[in-house]
Amino acid sequence: MSDRIDAWLWSVRVYKTRSAATAACRAGHVRLNGNPVKAAQTIVPGDTIRVRQSGWERTFEVLKVIQKRVGADAAQSAYIDHTPPRPKLAIPQVPVRDRGAGRPTKKDRREMDRLRTSWVED
Repeated sequence: MSDRIDAWLWSVRVYKTRSAATAACRAGHVRLNGNPVKAAQTIVPGDTIRVRQSGWERTFEVLKVIQKRVGADAAQSAYIDHTPPRPKLAIPQVPVRDRGAGRPTKKDRREMDRLRTSWVED
């Protein structure tokens, strides 16, 4: 039994909509057994799927092919998730002023702004 990869990704709730799964395949964010795929590519049990979402790569091994969207419990039984845990974000410490030190100087304020904006941009 086989099914389209975009329909399977939608069925097991990797993507919220089938069109989002199709767009991810078209953009090259989905790989089947190491090769980029088109949305109509068929999958069979035993295939390995790599999906890049939000700068994070997820890896799935297909256990069974599902044709329709199912609940979360049934969806999780259709694959094995080999995704490594997400790395924790390193949030830089904001310098703390001594109590009673008064307002920050212009130099201090620029330093604090630089720290805040560098954290937001990453």
